Amino acid sequence: MSNTDEAALTAPIFSDGRLRWACRRGMLELDLLLDRFVDVAHPHLPVQVQADFQRLLEETDQDLIGYLMGNAVCEDADLAYVIEAIRRAAVA
Repeated sequence: MSNTDEAALTAPIFSDGRLRWACRRGMLELDLLLDRFVDVAHPHLPVQVQADFQRLLEETDQDLIGYLMGNAVCEDADLAYVIEAIRRAAVA
């Protein structure tokens, strides 16, 4: 694998500012959870998990809060993994 290939695997999908903007939601609880995750865990995640996080951000606020509070179950295994990572970051 060349250095260029390795860099592509570790490069962020969104710029930091764009990612933080995408994390701004209509609920303070979501803002706090997502901001904490971006600060604590997101920079250390593999690119695929970062992409899954961005895909999770496409969910509605109601679905997100349900998943993160444990009131709903996400059937997508990749998104469920990210949801658990967000929960772990919240208590780190």
